[in-house]
Amino acid sequence: MQKTTLTVYGIPNCDSVKKARVWLTEQGLNYTFHDFKKQGVPEPELDQWLKACGWEVVLNRKGTTWRKLDEATQAGVTNAATAKALMLTQSSVIKRPVIAWPSGKTTVGFAPDQWPA
Repeated sequence: MQKTTLTVYGIPNCDSVKKARVWLTEQGLNYTFHDFKKQGVPEPELDQWLKACGWEVVLNRKGTTWRKLDEATQAGVTNAATAKALMLTQSSVIKRPVIAWPSGKTTVGFAPDQWPA
């Protein structure tokens, strides 16, 4: 039986993504890496993340990219649709890593204690 591979979404220089990749490797888990900077944000997957986790979880309001946005842009993010529009244009506002597990579960952020591995 072939091992099912999970997918890690993020950017390679993000500390949380780096920690997640090390942790997954240490657990012997196979994964593919999707780089937002090189491959963009896949819209169908983003829709699934927003549905599964909620836009408030997927949107990183603590990061540098969010803090650098003008107040009007920040104030304009009030629901899933406006958050999605921002995430598609500014991938760095997505909390990382987003992991799509073989089970169908999606997790956001570095939280091995909550991962289904």
